[in-house]
Amino acid sequence: MASDTLFGVHASALEVRSQRMGLLASNIANASTPNFKARDVNFHQALSAVEQMGAGGFDASIKYRVPLQTSMDGNTVDLSQEQTAFAENAVQYQTTLSFLNGRISQITRALRGE
Repeated sequence: MASDTLFGVHASALEVRSQRMGLLASNIANASTPNFKARDVNFHQALSAVEQMGAGGFDASIKYRVPLQTSMDGNTVDLSQEQTAFAENAVQYQTTLSFLNGRISQITRALRGE
């Protein structure tokens, strides 16, 4: 049985959430870098792309974020927006990870005959 059937969409979701976390962290780290352009993904589009094309699908779904307010130095990072997105993504990542851990525990118990 392949891992995609054991874990369903959750394995791909964990991968997308992990990669998105890195993208959001980069935005936060570059909040004061002149001309830095914030990037993000739509989770559902990125998930579909990863399921269809594999890991390269995430890169194809990255888009530049349209700033709510322009900056004098050309930076498009809105720090509060990035921090909120990062926190929400971290909670969703943890939820997905908890589900997968539960699934792994079920499989382990089944293999042991418990």
